[in-house]
Amino acid sequence: MTIEKIGILHPGAMGISVAAAAQNSGHTVYWASAGRSPHTQARAEQHYLVDGQSLAALCHTCTILISVCPPHAAEEVAQQVLAHRFTGLFLDANAIAPQRTRRIGEMLVAGGVSFVDGGIIGGPAWQPNSTWLYLSGPEAERVAGCFANGPLETQIIGEEIGKASALKMCYAAYSKGTSALLAAILGTAESLAVRSELMQQWQRDDPTFPAQTENRVRRVTAKAWRFAGEMEEIAATFAAAGLPDGFHLAAAEIYTRLADFKEQEEVPALTTVLAALLHHSQNNQTSERKVTG
Repeated sequence: MTIEKIGILHPGAMGISVAAAAQNSGHTVYWASAGRSPHTQARAEQHYLVDGQSLAALCHTCTILISVCPPHAAEEVAQQVLAHRFTGLFLDANAIAPQRTRRIGEMLVAGGVSFVDGGIIGGPAWQPNSTWLYLSGPEAERVAGCFANGPLETQIIGEEIGKASALKMCYAAYSKGTSALLAAILGTAESLAVRSELMQQWQRDDPTFPAQTENRVRRVTAKAWRFAGEMEEIAATFAAAGLPDGFHLAAAEIYTRLADFKEQEEVPALTTVLAALLHHSQNNQTSERKVTG
């Protein structure tokens, strides 16, 4: 087995688990501390990542770079890597539309970089059989080999760039899209003073559903700031496939309204979550009245 020097861009909650999985298979993992937050610094130190200080240094040191960043930053990160004349293999494992993935891949390949498309399904990969990295592209097997010992599971689904991203978009369209829908339903019921009656009817249909729904809506808040961009990518994926994009544009708005819960350690009460949703709605209505009044 070839020991790779792998750079993680950037080790957030998901990225650090990907880094740890690569270490578990014997590879050396680097990161760049320049401009990163104290939380990221602490994660990297806890898992003994080698600090390359800067992206430029990682581009000259590493044989593989893995991009795990918020969707809106995916293209900019790839451009920065290209600007530093990286010539190794680049894995884009971001939650982005397949057409964006293809555009990034074409740009990097034209600059002499090998490119693999990746889509991560599941939470941070700390347990076997819980998180899957789907891969597509001519060098997908090389990337899969970086995680041979788990716990991150891998599956190669073809050589076509964009296929792994497409699977990720379709999966998240349901899993995260329905969480946003449930939040909107509860917010509307709260506004119309029928939330308790709605919960009662749900309980008649399925005794476990009300508690599951409340837990889902409360816990999604910590990642809502990141999911907003992902919903926009899903909307673009649907539009490119000739289907309506409005479902997930609305989901993006729901998550945007919950973005202020970012990095809060305690899970908020349901009433707090619904108040955040409705506060934005009231502000919008006030603005509209000022414009038309």
